Amino acid sequence: MGKPVAIERSVLDSILSYAQMHHPREAILLLQGKVEKHRIIIDALQIPPLATHGASFSNFPLHMLPIDFSILGTAHSHPSGVLKPSVGDLNHFYGKIMVITAYPYKTEQNLAVFDHDGNRLKYEIINSN
Repeated sequence: MGKPVAIERSVLDSILSYAQMHHPREAILLLQGKVEKHRIIIDALQIPPLATHGASFSNFPLHMLPIDFSILGTAHSHPSGVLKPSVGDLNHFYGKIMVITAYPYKTEQNLAVFDHDGNRLKYEIINSN
């Protein structure tokens, strides 16, 4: 199993809010942070350039991303309420982790973190410094 993930509370709240704003379309964000010896820390988000948001998909052109080694993965919403990655999600995996939030996007129980194989990773919510 992969490294545990720590997500700042403000980042979690922003992921949930962004998903609510785009519902019933999927929303997508880039996760920024750092990899430490024993965990991955997510401390910021970025809206991908030229992102598209559809009823059952969200995407962005990879070639438009800046060279930024702090981008560790993506976060996207599942308006269907299903809290697991689809085959399409796994085929378009970008980075080290994927965060999925499922409708109704209210609390951390509506959020899960996955590795590139679709395995669920443990995560904790930390307060911003």
